[in-house]
Amino acid sequence: MDPLLAVFSLVLLVISNHSPATAERLSSFSAADSPWLPAQHRILVSQNQTFAAGFHSPPSTSGRFIFAVWVQKSMDRTIVWSLGGDIVNSSALAISSLGVLSLNDSSGRNLWPTAGGASNSSQLVVHDDGSLVFGNWSSFASPTDTILANQTAPLNGNGTTLRSGNYQLVGAKSLVFNGTDNYWNATDIILNLTSDGQLVMENGNVLIAADKGNTVLRRLTLDPDGNFRIYSLDASSGRWQVVWQAVLELCTIHGTCGTNEICMPDGFNATKCVCPPGYQNSTRSNSCERKIKLSSPSKFLRLDFVSFDKGSNTADLTPLNLDDCRSTCANDASCIGFSYKFDGQQSCINHFNRFANGYWSPGSEMSTFLRVASSETDQSNFTMMTSLIDTVCPVQISLPFPPKESKTTLRNVAIISTLFALELLAGVLSFWAFLRRYSKYRDIAHTLGLEYMPGGGPKRFSYAELKAATNDFSNVVGHGGYGVVYKGELPDRRVIAVKRLKNIGGGEAEFWAEVTIIARMHHLNLVRLWGFCAEKEQRMLVYEYIPNGSLDKYLFSPSTGVDEGSGEDKIDDPTRELVPPRPLLDWNIRYRIALGVARAIAYLHEDCLEWVLHCDIKPENILLEEDFCPKVSDFGLSKLTNKKDKVTMSRIRGTRGYLAPEWVIQREPITAKADVYSFGVVLLEIVSGVRSSEFQRSSLESEDWYMPKWAFEKVYVEQRIEDILDRHIMDSYDNRAHFELVDRMLKTAMWCLQDRADMRPSMGKVTKMLEGTVEITEPGKPTIFTC
Repeated sequence: MDPLLAVFSLVLLVISNHSPATAERLSSFSAADSPWLPAQHRILVSQNQTFAAGFHSPPSTSGRFIFAVWVQKSMDRTIVWSLGGDIVNSSALAISSLGVLSLNDSSGRNLWPTAGGASNSSQLVVHDDGSLVFGNWSSFASPTDTILANQTAPLNGNGTTLRSGNYQLVGAKSLVFNGTDNYWNATDIILNLTSDGQLVMENGNVLIAADKGNTVLRRLTLDPDGNFRIYSLDASSGRWQVVWQAVLELCTIHGTCGTNEICMPDGFNATKCVCPPGYQNSTRSNSCERKIKLSSPSKFLRLDFVSFDKGSNTADLTPLNLDDCRSTCANDASCIGFSYKFDGQQSCINHFNRFANGYWSPGSEMSTFLRVASSETDQSNFTMMTSLIDTVCPVQISLPFPPKESKTTLRNVAIISTLFALELLAGVLSFWAFLRRYSKYRDIAHTLGLEYMPGGGPKRFSYAELKAATNDFSNVVGHGGYGVVYKGELPDRRVIAVKRLKNIGGGEAEFWAEVTIIARMHHLNLVRLWGFCAEKEQRMLVYEYIPNGSLDKYLFSPSTGVDEGSGEDKIDDPTRELVPPRPLLDWNIRYRIALGVARAIAYLHEDCLEWVLHCDIKPENILLEEDFCPKVSDFGLSKLTNKKDKVTMSRIRGTRGYLAPEWVIQREPITAKADVYSFGVVLLEIVSGVRSSEFQRSSLESEDWYMPKWAFEKVYVEQRIEDILDRHIMDSYDNRAHFELVDRMLKTAMWCLQDRADMRPSMGKVTKMLEGTVEITEPGKPTIFTC
């Protein structure tokens, strides 16, 4: 063949397969249009031009076709339905004079499903909802891997509803691998996906997409990786965005990795498969095999946070303890390892022959003990989280050496016995005095609020002690909305910050709230309260002194010293000194600060016996140690309540610019998600170095320059994160070293700034998002809100 002619033929073939713009467009296909061959460049288009149908040649096949329906307005022409079979160039779609629709495969067999109710006047049509219809037959009745909005999920007993490779949606409820291996269940049978973004169940429950309410094209797809996702189409770019997915941890999807492999997260929405210690990649299949054949004697390697599937190759036991679980496996020659769950339920699983569906997850309480030969030299690379990552603020603890053993045992026994007798006598006398003065003590306790103090709480200082410690209150280090802060030194050389409250008459509740709340808190990233003074009209709080002051001094210029509309001086913490501008914080320190603050708030929300809302999260209330370890302070506005209760407050608490929408919309209850919103604002300010309220005022109140909305556009639409970064340290920004940290902070902030409280994550999940242990999907765009 002439080379020029061959090139010309190749160009025509490429154009015929990949240039929909030049295709012959049909609004319907009838007997008069028959036959329709794959080589004829025709497409059947819906009236609204959104969907199209026709022959499609997958890139991985040559000379083979599928007949499919796709989204014409999407960038990649996403297929939402297809007809299986071996369709070749000689195959033809035709409608006979009797109204029979046929499409023959390479053997001549008709691939088209039975089209009941058809007549010689029936036409093949693509409707505006994406359904392909011929007579009484519709593609909606036999979906492949996708359900479109308002398409009813067909039920065939308990049969397969959707299929993608080895994955199926069975009974419109369960995700199954290889026909029998179930790894996800909905709360009930899925009925349909609504046009406003709700996945409706038969029992009335709904699963809500992140962009619920927006009028966009949506699809519910069982993807090739086994996950079940809702996608929304961005009409401007033609790209799909994930707005909901069934499985958040991809590694828990069965079949992701092979036999004996362990699945691990690998960046955003991706996984990787690794071999456990003592194993290596198999040359024969997608799996891992032993390096050294298992023999006696053997040993166990501990793999923390690693779980394997409980299947036919496992035995579920209930041992007395971990040693008992280990013994049952060690005494069975066919046992290759065991898993033990540290949840107090004595859960023990023995594994035989092979490990299946292994994955690593920090949210798991399971540890797997791998049985290997005693000669194996591999060490476990799956250790506890405390050894995998550096803590935000490492603490060094040293214990004194025990005293040398005394030879005068008899003397020591006599001394101890005497002391014990004296203490017992003192205890009896004290108890007797207590009984006599109980009523008087109760009145005093009520007056001073001591009944709210926990046992072993902060020390109660006298006014004279604090006056001497602060040199007659002469060293002023800050002013706050509740009073003045002084620097002092106790007789034991501890440096303190004394917060002297003013006008306490109307704020007695706030004073005792701060004392009782901080007294119960024990966390590395919370400011420590050493004592208080409640003498006559004097009310003072004694804190540990934090030398570097508050975070706002390192983020914003000195000119932004007052928050407009707050009615308070910007200095509102117990340890802030009036000093010149400090050095700028680099990106690693900013990330450590954000993570430390998130852990502190998560502790208040989730780890305390009572639920604590801080109600005033802002840079002014985040203090920095000498090593820039963050400490959350100022609990004067906090609310202490039972975790099961909703919070109602008679007045708005917090600072303008950091208030969540529900503070203004009074009909909505105040929950822990209000603190999540405030933390999102702080997180955005840590990255940008600009105060959110100042940013808005400098932009002439333009909607396009509302800071959260502007940041969302930069992160998810323009993908120009560098435009958001603090310009003062742009020179130190290294895309390879800092991109992952900054990207996690910005995307986490976007989730925290959702205007609906139920769309925001908990602070525990926010911490995991910052740590990178959970995937961060794309949130909805923050709407305009100012307060």
